[in-house]
Amino acid sequence: METKRTATDVLPTLSFKYELVLEKNYGKVFLLPDNHILILELTKEYVPIEEFREIFTETIPLIEKYKITKFIFDKQNLRVFHQPSMEWYFITWKQEIYKLGLSVHRKILPQDQPAFAMAVEAGRAKIMNDYKDTVIPLLDIQYKTSIKEAIES
Repeated sequence: METKRTATDVLPTLSFKYELVLEKNYGKVFLLPDNHILILELTKEYVPIEEFREIFTETIPLIEKYKITKFIFDKQNLRVFHQPSMEWYFITWKQEIYKLGLSVHRKILPQDQPAFAMAVEAGRAKIMNDYKDTVIPLLDIQYKTSIKEAIES
């Protein structure tokens, strides 16, 4: 039996103060106010690009309001990689939040999904090749295996 490790499952077991600040049928956004951390957990195996853009766009005022210094993207529920969503996320969204001072990103990929991880790496390489003037080299992006590790890193 698979043990759930998503933000929804793990946050109640940790000692960090948190609150659910946004919920859609395809994702949740948690705020750790004392740590200035925002966690976005996608809750479906696939999120259409319109919904993907919507939830990420709705994080921007939260990032500004709560002076977020670390963003954790919990992708553990995803099973389908979508390159156009990733391009928008890297080129548009990350550029906008970088202007707000957010440069620390932690990502948690689906467990036991090596093909997903390979697609992410190939997609990121394509973006780096196709878009030379991005903020990506200025960001602290790390992949972690758990919510706790992402919060503490």
